[in-house]
Amino acid sequence: MADCTVQVRMNGPLRITGPFDLTDQDDNAFTIPEGQAVALCRCGRSANKPFCDSRHRTEEPMFEAPSTAA
Repeated sequence: MADCTVQVRMNGPLRITGPFDLTDQDDNAFTIPEGQAVALCRCGRSANKPFCDSRHRTEEPMFEAPSTAA
């Protein structure tokens, strides 16, 4: 399997690129088009969980989370 990268976006979602599997709590697979990057919600406000719909940018209070590696 090729490399998968998970990027923690500043005050935003987790962005995943590369081949990976994403399943729900019942082990059902989400359909993700091959080669497409995915953004997973960290703020909990998305109407399309587990995917980000950018509500972290528009709803108050604004989502803030440290995103740098130590």
